[in-house]
Amino acid sequence: MLKEKKLAILGAGKLGETLIKGLLEAGVVEVNNLTVTAAHHPRLKQLKEKFNVKGTLSNREAIADADIILLSLKPQTVPLVLAEIGTELHAQQLLISVAASVSIAFIEKHIQTAIPVIRAMPNTASQINKGMTGIAPGTQATPEHIALAKYIFDSVGRSVVADEKHMDAITGLSASGPAFIYIIIESLAEAGVKVGLPRDIATELAAQTVIGAGSMVLETGEHPAKLKDTVTTPAGCTIDGILELEEGGLRVTLIKAVVKATQRAKELLEV
Repeated sequence: MLKEKKLAILGAGKLGETLIKGLLEAGVVEVNNLTVTAAHHPRLKQLKEKFNVKGTLSNREAIADADIILLSLKPQTVPLVLAEIGTELHAQQLLISVAASVSIAFIEKHIQTAIPVIRAMPNTASQINKGMTGIAPGTQATPEHIALAKYIFDSVGRSVVADEKHMDAITGLSASGPAFIYIIIESLAEAGVKVGLPRDIATELAAQTVIGAGSMVLETGEHPAKLKDTVTTPAGCTIDGILELEEGGLRVTLIKAVVKATQRAKELLEV
């Protein structure tokens, strides 16, 4: 779907680089059809050395012959870039924004031409093709545009299509979520060290346990609570560990972390 299409990634920061790496390694976009922009020449040189991609400081130049334009910008930068490219866009292009907190209505208001807009929120695991992305279509987006966006983000992991009203929650859960999981992995590994395991073995055990548990949820389709019960045998060691988790408030703390991150996502454009 992307082999013959030209893609411009505006704002190749951390998230932009993650998507560049994931898309190229997945082989779904040709490097000759990819153009990236950055604020400084040293950054463009760095990306050229890493990925052999074309780069420019001019967003207008980057989108001139692009079929798909991906806004990978900080929320506060989006209005400035839209002011720069707003009169240059045309209806045959697809605009995908991965800028947290920026609504589709905001984007459509700041461009001159009615073009299809899709809002997406990937996470950093897209760098190793294990990402999770939420996708919300704008008023001009057709099923074909949605399928194209899903193809892009499915190539670097998984994606779900949701109403835009859920995008801040998706940001709080799956975009911020890896940081929460890293803390859990780190804590499990520390616990392993506490009970005598070498640190490297404890870390590998913890990380693979998280991968395995997540895969069980996705591949079996079972509710996490049911899968938990299959591990928790009567009078066994797991139930004692679960009791400690419940007394420590892990469940409530994780819920509150996602709620807080979601609330913050709603505010980013205002900062």
